[in-house]
Amino acid sequence: MEENKSNVRAVERALDILLCFNEKSEWAMTEIAEKVNLHKSTVHRMLATLEDRGFVTRDALSDRYRLGIRIWELSTHLSTSDDPAVMLLPEMERLRDMLGETISLYIRDGSERIRIQAVQSNQAVRRVAPVGARLPLYVGASSKVLIAFGGEHALRQLLDSADWPETIDKEAYAEQISQIRQSGYATSIEEREPGAAAVAAPIFNRAGRLAAALSVSGPSGRLTLEKMREQVPILIDTAKRMGTMLLEE
Repeated sequence: MEENKSNVRAVERALDILLCFNEKSEWAMTEIAEKVNLHKSTVHRMLATLEDRGFVTRDALSDRYRLGIRIWELSTHLSTSDDPAVMLLPEMERLRDMLGETISLYIRDGSERIRIQAVQSNQAVRRVAPVGARLPLYVGASSKVLIAFGGEHALRQLLDSADWPETIDKEAYAEQISQIRQSGYATSIEEREPGAAAVAAPIFNRAGRLAAALSVSGPSGRLTLEKMREQVPILIDTAKRMGTMLLEE
């Protein structure tokens, strides 16, 4: 029994190391050890095993680690038949061409939102949205959409979270969420990132359940509140069309 527990713990540690690459593409061994809170010798042994199996690769010059080819080999076997990140990409590209700004798709994961797909704007000055980024749920247009249409439990859980920032008034936030439910969309201007603005709408699947948040984002100097309100009908129409493409859960 103890041996089984040890084996499971080793797997958990190896997965924690791999998950570090969600945040950035390259890591030094000491950085990983600090991130996952493990001794350097333990991390070194695990990295050596992962490297031997092709899951990570080490740059001999910089002595930094990156994801290996085996990760990409595995990803080619992912089913794309019901993957919204793949299925909705053509509609996202169409929306980008119509509005000229960066388009992103977000889902909720616990106390965070994850960008699972993005189509970058073709404009010289644009908002770059890396896929896989994890962002807080209490700020940003997409976050507010995921909370507003994710059920009362989602709102209560967020407001009661120990991570809730003291600088944000809970009553004002709850009132804003109520208004978003009525209007069907959310906006944000420099809430999370200086110089950035976004407008987002919910995507509901065929069963009427919230599937994701669809957002348009760009520089706040170009994507003004007035401009975002002009884009809302197109955004909501696209989100509804996307929803018809998603199967019931």
